[in-house]
Amino acid sequence: MLCAAGFGMAEKKAILLRISPELWDSLNRWARDELRSVNAQIEYVLRDAVRRRERTDNGIALTDGSPAPVDEAEA
Repeated sequence: MLCAAGFGMAEKKAILLRISPELWDSLNRWARDELRSVNAQIEYVLRDAVRRRERTDNGIALTDGSPAPVDEAEA
């Protein structure tokens, strides 16, 4: 796919996402606050979640974003 300037763009997978109207409204407000479209906001949130998961040990993330503690018995 080529954009108007002629530069190549990576193809993106189109998906159908069913969410509640309440969640849509929340995402829409959040997206507007950050000057994004709802689609871009969903992609941002998903990308951030995947990035956080990849940084954690065994896929277990703590809610404050800190790394999982090392169990002394396993070390």
